[in-house]
Amino acid sequence: MARSKIITHQGKEILYQDFSGLKTADEVNAVITESRKYFHSQPLGTAMSLANIDEMHFNNQIKDLFLNFVKENKPYMKASAIIGVIGLKQIVFNGIMKLTDRDVKSFNNEIQAKEWLISQN
Repeated sequence: MARSKIITHQGKEILYQDFSGLKTADEVNAVITESRKYFHSQPLGTAMSLANIDEMHFNNQIKDLFLNFVKENKPYMKASAIIGVIGLKQIVFNGIMKLTDRDVKSFNNEIQAKEWLISQN
């Protein structure tokens, strides 16, 4: 099953990336690879993304994968949101945002994240 897919919310296209429950760098990298193809096919500054990292395992290798992925996608992004950032993941998330100069908004649930994304002009 693809963990990276296009969803539509109020007529707007959003790439939904489901990292939830993933435990290994190979699993995470598979979703990143799927997502990368989409982002790199979009005009610069137009893509919207929603990532779910609920119950995903983090280690240094996964952190590095995310760091590179978030950094390389910056030119393509219009807006990005994430759900599942709790506990120690908040520290990793904050570090990645600082190192990549990205502004990814964290939300408690998917509905809030989608509403925010479509409100971005």
